[in-house]
Amino acid sequence: MSETPSVLRKLTLDDLHAAAERLKNWGKWGPDDEIGTLNYTTAEDIVAAARLVRKGKVMSLALAYDENGPQGAKGNYGAIGRFNPIHVMLRAGTDAYSGVLDHRKIRGADDIIIMPTQCGTQWDGLGHIFYGDKMWNGRDCRTVTSFGAQKCGIEKTRDRMVGRGVLLDIPRMLDMDWLPDGFGIGPEILEQAEKQFGVTVGRGDFLLVRTGHIEAKLMAKTWDGYAGGDAPGLAFETLDWLQSREVAGIVTDTWGVEVRPNQTTDAAQPWHWIAIPIMGLSVGEIFHLAELSQDCAADKRYEFMFVAPALPITGAVGSPVNPLAIK
Repeated sequence: MSETPSVLRKLTLDDLHAAAERLKNWGKWGPDDEIGTLNYTTAEDIVAAARLVRKGKVMSLALAYDENGPQGAKGNYGAIGRFNPIHVMLRAGTDAYSGVLDHRKIRGADDIIIMPTQCGTQWDGLGHIFYGDKMWNGRDCRTVTSFGAQKCGIEKTRDRMVGRGVLLDIPRMLDMDWLPDGFGIGPEILEQAEKQFGVTVGRGDFLLVRTGHIEAKLMAKTWDGYAGGDAPGLAFETLDWLQSREVAGIVTDTWGVEVRPNQTTDAAQPWHWIAIPIMGLSVGEIFHLAELSQDCAADKRYEFMFVAPALPITGAVGSPVNPLAIK
């Protein structure tokens, strides 16, 4: 396959509206559903995923939550006001050593962290993106208030995000370290990767698509442009493919999953317009897939048990996560 991506089809708002009608899953799991495509994963799927564990190797797919995170250099703001975590000690070893807290009759340390829920490795919740005035399952977007999401809060997924994970390693397939910015991954590339790596993406799976974008930024020693900038990613046309495969969730190592620049200037993140509020698809972003890529290449196994529950933050529209691939 050529290392040069095909020219991406330019989209219009009519294309988005047509996709919304074609791919709408509202009511599929009943009028009260709040978890969308996570319904595809069954108890039997989780048992089968557990059988994929053969060597007991556990790999974290998370970046560290610290001041050097992907929202940019220390002190800089990332896209749409997001910033890297701010970690503050409430009491520390120096306080204990000084004896200033000895009246409490116990010595120890405490800390707090201040951060946007989507500043690092994270899940988008189903209350994160709206289609016009509607959110997932046809609810009024005003269901998400200044007090949080009254419906579809991320806490509703607290016992989900567990099942079979499948890695499609696109740069490895193309013998590249990472894909260039603007490289659109279409359905044909995903299917080629399935054949290359001997896996088939199916109902209830969590699909992990590696672009190498994080490795490119780490090699360059700068996160400049990562949050909200140009990037390789999924083409809009993958939405139909993901719908047909009935995946539970989609994950990439980029800031926003879809290819940037976007395939239209009429809508920001058009893939998101459909994936989250229309399809109810769980979307994971900023997953660090380098170690998993190396391990899958070494043992030729591109399927594994995937365990990545969101934090049950009541009413949140996203959540940090420490996702695990277990082989």
